[in-house]
Amino acid sequence: MTASSRSSVRGIRRIDLAYVKLASSEDARDINRDIVLELIRCKQPIARADLARLSGLQPSTVSAIVEQLIAEKWVTEGAVVRRPRGRRPTLLSLNDRLVILAADIRPNQGIVALVDLNGRFLERETVSLVRQPERSGQKIITCMQLILSRHADRSCEGVGISMPGRVDPETQRLILAPNLKWTNYDLKTAVQDAMGLRVELANAANACLLSELWSGRLDGVRDAVLVTVSEGIGTAILANGQLITGTNGLAGEFGHSPIDPSGPLCGCGQRGCWEMFASSRAGQRYYAEISKNDGVIPIPQLLQLAEEGDKRAIEAVMRQVTWLGRGLRLVTASLAPRKILITGDIATVWPRFGPIVQREMEKTMLAGTPPQLEITTDPELARLRGAAAVVLQRHSGSNRPA
Repeated sequence: MTASSRSSVRGIRRIDLAYVKLASSEDARDINRDIVLELIRCKQPIARADLARLSGLQPSTVSAIVEQLIAEKWVTEGAVVRRPRGRRPTLLSLNDRLVILAADIRPNQGIVALVDLNGRFLERETVSLVRQPERSGQKIITCMQLILSRHADRSCEGVGISMPGRVDPETQRLILAPNLKWTNYDLKTAVQDAMGLRVELANAANACLLSELWSGRLDGVRDAVLVTVSEGIGTAILANGQLITGTNGLAGEFGHSPIDPSGPLCGCGQRGCWEMFASSRAGQRYYAEISKNDGVIPIPQLLQLAEEGDKRAIEAVMRQVTWLGRGLRLVTASLAPRKILITGDIATVWPRFGPIVQREMEKTMLAGTPPQLEITTDPELARLRGAAAVVLQRHSGSNRPA
């Protein structure tokens, strides 16, 4: 084979024609719209001329998009820049009067918050949940209604709900939630009917990963995995710059991958799943076994005891984080991410226990350089920020309702 023929072979990429979609003018408009909105979010306050310069779009295109965003109340005009000569441009910012209701659902409690477009939390309330999903749903709805009534001067764009399980992207129904068991309850419709707002459901890990993407923390990173450590273990996958959900939204269930067939029975029906060894509930179980106590200590209390030097608490958390690090082999061997982000309860004690996770992960690497291992920004609010980010993503572009 000649050098020229080798070059031509290298230049040919295989394309799966089943997934080919030609870019339409509508697709291009949506992409340009998202670019302009993102630039306003990152650079606000900003003038139209600067948007054109930074985006590379024609000034007329930018002006048309900006007028649309103003009409839809995503963007507002503010101060006028004083210049010695020429036109005085008006600066653009996100409309902080437009808000999003966000909810983080967990097996025993829900947290409801009101968030503005700049990610500021205006109010937060915690709601205790019960076993009956209908009653729990009504408690969430009542809390949302009360919060909105206290901010009647704001315009609510929609509701984002972070769920501790897998949500079908097409039907928006919860299809796998071993720790919650709400699979037969249509939470989306219940909230949508009661609130009169569009509702978006998302898996908690996927929501957190989306929040990190919106924050810009993953700029330049195309392959990453986010791991949520709470009642269970959840994972979200960014591959080649795309959030991967898979068929029925089930991609990334590493928490339910068995690592010891003789281990404890998991809520999914299998034995020895990773989350049975590395979740917050696992840490609570270890502490009960070590202290010979039948009671369950709240995870914040367990972590606080460990920070204060309680030997039994330290041993329990050490077991948990050791298994967390070992289980990351499932992630590194199958996906080879450049970065792994950890969020959840354990992130609050990361300076002390993070190095153990790092060491165990590095010990189990097949080959190559270990991925960067970090915690998310503000782990306590990551799932709520993620729920709000889901609404922003799905409403700000082509999926926005007419």
